[in-house]
Amino acid sequence: MNTPVMNVEDAELFPMQGGDGSKFAASVAQIGRAIGAGGLGAMFVTVEPGKRAFPFHNHLGNDEMFVILDGEGLYRFGETEHAVRAGSVCAAPRGGPETAHQLINTGNTPLKYLGVSTMQDPDVVEYPDSGKFAAMAIAPGTGFFDAHLKVVATRADSRDYWEGEV
Repeated sequence: MNTPVMNVEDAELFPMQGGDGSKFAASVAQIGRAIGAGGLGAMFVTVEPGKRAFPFHNHLGNDEMFVILDGEGLYRFGETEHAVRAGSVCAAPRGGPETAHQLINTGNTPLKYLGVSTMQDPDVVEYPDSGKFAAMAIAPGTGFFDAHLKVVATRADSRDYWEGEV
């Protein structure tokens, strides 16, 4: 840990893109780890107009909260949609598809927010739009993209519990 204080605008951002980048593109910075709060997930996210950082999803093991710092957007939560702007705080409690969530930049300037989460590991994440789920164990990795164990599948991919056992 370098310091217990950091301005998010000074954080080292890493670009990420999903698919061809037409819908999913953002820059993210790990904040919690950088300031020594290793047991608390905190990420600074910048999303350009018309984009979203992550697919619509819900966590079965982790609670999340988003604090909008700049810009405006739409917060999808379950079957509802909410306009958000600087100062908005969005809850994303763990649960089923009724707690699925996603932030979309609907404005003309970058949407900047701080995502804070519990860090229950392992976690299972569902993606209601696509019917996928991800089961992952992060440790000893540092995050989703370098998880120790990650399986992304659909329920149709499910196997019998006893299949392949000897």
